[in-house]
Amino acid sequence: MIDAFHGENKILFVDDEINILNSYKRTLRSYFSVSTALGGKEALRIMGEEGPFSVVVSDIKMPQMDGIELLSKIRTKYPDSIRMVLTGFADLEIAIGAVNHGDIFRFLTKPCQTEDLVKAVEAGVQQYRMVHASRELEAVRRIKKGLEGTIRAFTRVVELRDPYTAGHMDRTADIATKISTSLGLSSDQIQGLQLAALVHDIGKVAVPTGILNKPDSLTEAEFSIIKTHPLIGAEIFETMETEWPIQRIILEHHERIDGSGYPHGLKCDEILLESKIVSVADFIDATMTDRPYRKSMEREKVIAKLKKNSGIKLDKRSADIGIYLIQEGVVSPSVK
Repeated sequence: MIDAFHGENKILFVDDEINILNSYKRTLRSYFSVSTALGGKEALRIMGEEGPFSVVVSDIKMPQMDGIELLSKIRTKYPDSIRMVLTGFADLEIAIGAVNHGDIFRFLTKPCQTEDLVKAVEAGVQQYRMVHASRELEAVRRIKKGLEGTIRAFTRVVELRDPYTAGHMDRTADIATKISTSLGLSSDQIQGLQLAALVHDIGKVAVPTGILNKPDSLTEAEFSIIKTHPLIGAEIFETMETEWPIQRIILEHHERIDGSGYPHGLKCDEILLESKIVSVADFIDATMTDRPYRKSMEREKVIAKLKKNSGIKLDKRSADIGIYLIQEGVVSPSVK
């Protein structure tokens, strides 16, 4: 049975007889939060002032505004409320009219046993919850789709300034997705991780191109500037509300298991799993791709470096999967 005073259990009974309404209130108050309205106009006023109501149960034969007109208006103004009819005039013509004009969920006849009425209203509350859950799911889907579009726009901005960085982020996202899939992460986690990987180096927009594309080794001062990019990237996403830890992954993708990473020197479980995965994917693509200051490494050397750093600087499970992907040719050096 549905919890008696759950917020979704607000039920409105509408009738033109006060004694019947009082009876509903006495009978059902231990099951639902029951409100009553003496007629259609009163019902619309109460819905406007005290709503939303999950279920509205109305008589049909009422003066001034009958139940069919009322439920039709409710369907237009409050489409989420589940509409039910409870009437003593239960002929087929009235039932058809009520269904066609008010989109009726249940059609009950007076007198109605308490047990039957409770079951019908409970079914209405469950339907209301399903409708709301569906709407919330669709809203979340739209938000996620919009966020994905925004993130992909960010990568295109980077590409205009530094094609290597944008291509690197795309490839890192692909490798990270393969690793996370092998680790058995949920589809939602993988989606968030993929989007974070697509912008993990977004902070490099603030790094001078002369440093990014320098053909020689970086000086200590130049490397210090490079090391600010996770902080800058995280700041860019600071105000972007999302259920995914995108900002944190951007911030942590250069942290290392042994605490030797940056910007905060986090260790082991202080680093989010998704961040660890992106770290390995980032490491793989960086070593297997030409850089301004060096050529890409051979596959065997990349595997050797992964083995050397596995469980020390890089997450062991992620690194082991990365090694397997390279050995099987699923991940290979990018073609320049």
